[in-house]
Amino acid sequence: MQLNTEHSAARVEQLKAVAEAYFNSLRQRNFDTIPFDEKAALRAPLTPGGVQVPLEGKTAIREKWWTPLEPALQDVTINILGHYIHEDLTGIVSEAEIILKSPVVSLRVADRFSINSEARITEQENHFDPRPVTG
Repeated sequence: MQLNTEHSAARVEQLKAVAEAYFNSLRQRNFDTIPFDEKAALRAPLTPGGVQVPLEGKTAIREKWWTPLEPALQDVTINILGHYIHEDLTGIVSEAEIILKSPVVSLRVADRFSINSEARITEQENHFDPRPVTG
């Protein structure tokens, strides 16, 4: 039983590390460090078709989501607020506050990641609530 608990703890840390690598990649404006699987699927409001039509494949994600998004990440501030682990240890939901400088907007996000045993994102769904920047 101890081995199973150790394995579970290691998997939880792996899930958190993948999610945090994603947010660090946004901070650094570096798509190549996002741990996407080559066949990953992304659902996001800021993609053609929105959340209803997933982008499929790392190349499509780069071309149709990242390329238009990347300029807005200049001087971005990201504060991770928490992680919520799927009970079956297949994924994680990460909540964060993202503050963009251009356009000036504060986003409250909850991004869901499905992550394989190789620590690669196989599915991602982005949700956000735009808030005016205050103070």
